[in-house]
Amino acid sequence: MMKKIEGGVCAPKGFKAAGVAAQIKNLQSTKRDCALVVSEAPASVAGVFTTNRVKAAPVVWTESVCDLGRARAVFANSGNANACTGRRGMEDTQCIAKRTAQHLGVPVKEVAVLSTGVIGVPLPMERITQGIEGCVAALSGAGALDAAHAIMTTDTVPKELALEIALSSGPVRIGAMAKGSGMIAPNMATLLCVITTDVQMQPDDLQALLRQCAMQSFNCICVDNDMSTNDTLLCLANGQAGMAPLAPGTGDYALFAEALQHVCVHMAQSLVRDGEGASKFVEIQVQGALNDKEAKMIARAIASSQLCKTAFAGEDPNWGRIACAAGYAGAFFEQKDLCICLDEVEVVRDGLPTEYEEAAAAAVMKKAEYMIRVSVGDGPGKACFWTSDLSHEYVTINADYRT
Repeated sequence: MMKKIEGGVCAPKGFKAAGVAAQIKNLQSTKRDCALVVSEAPASVAGVFTTNRVKAAPVVWTESVCDLGRARAVFANSGNANACTGRRGMEDTQCIAKRTAQHLGVPVKEVAVLSTGVIGVPLPMERITQGIEGCVAALSGAGALDAAHAIMTTDTVPKELALEIALSSGPVRIGAMAKGSGMIAPNMATLLCVITTDVQMQPDDLQALLRQCAMQSFNCICVDNDMSTNDTLLCLANGQAGMAPLAPGTGDYALFAEALQHVCVHMAQSLVRDGEGASKFVEIQVQGALNDKEAKMIARAIASSQLCKTAFAGEDPNWGRIACAAGYAGAFFEQKDLCICLDEVEVVRDGLPTEYEEAAAAAVMKKAEYMIRVSVGDGPGKACFWTSDLSHEYVTINADYRT
């Protein structure tokens, strides 16, 4: 019922985008660092944000945009987080929204603002203004990839996706772009992600669906256990597919929800695959817990364990670290019910090591992608988490990030 198409955030009807270089971080840079996504028609908007008590000014502003439920544009910059910048930071964010709104001829409270980069440094507003003007001039139905490049920081590749979904009333589309490579931890994972769609939905329905999708995607990934000040996930639905509003409880709503979940999972996994210094993508599946919440606690503990992640980097099938992390996760299970498999190699059964071949387990760990399956009983609870290894390269990247 859905197929992958080209176009990123511009694939749905009525969206344009642009990405330009404004030398936000330094005057020698030629990297694109300002992005703009615009809906040609008023759009419902929903957002999920960082739960960090230290929130960047653009997060506070964009939360207020989402509270009103309507948006026409999203401006984003990389190279500077505009976090811990006090009153000036909020004034700069409001100025960005105002200038963008003036250029587009839309209400200022319908302009979301996203920032990512170094914390504690005021925005270079003259260059930001040039970036806004450049983006407006460059807006195009073919500008999605430029925008995806512009929001990158330590990312090594741009991240975007577009799908077309066959509903009973006709085809609709979803587009997405995201950035994220380091400071990836649950609730929310460190990211900027903008999703566009040409379906029509009421803001409250869109908000409930986006939050549900985030819980099973962006809140199920881990690279380094650090949560950002700027995490923002936005979805704009402009109704330009020309159909009646999607309503919960209908077949078309269920199909669209499945597709949006697919997009969120794909984008979340792309962040882990591009994790700073990462060479492994590890899926952790837990089953048999008392409930889904406890299964997720176990999966998250394994995914977040520095000892597990360094074992992944060293390609060491040290299942003891996995068992240990499962045990301290805070979920209830009996040790005698613990089973662990590395792909299809069962290394623990009934709480004890099996007579597995060490070479077979080591071969799994040498793969670029593999699965760790953990069973803790016969309960209905299950969960899935995605993580990466923790390598020497991660330390190298982050040791001098600011300087």
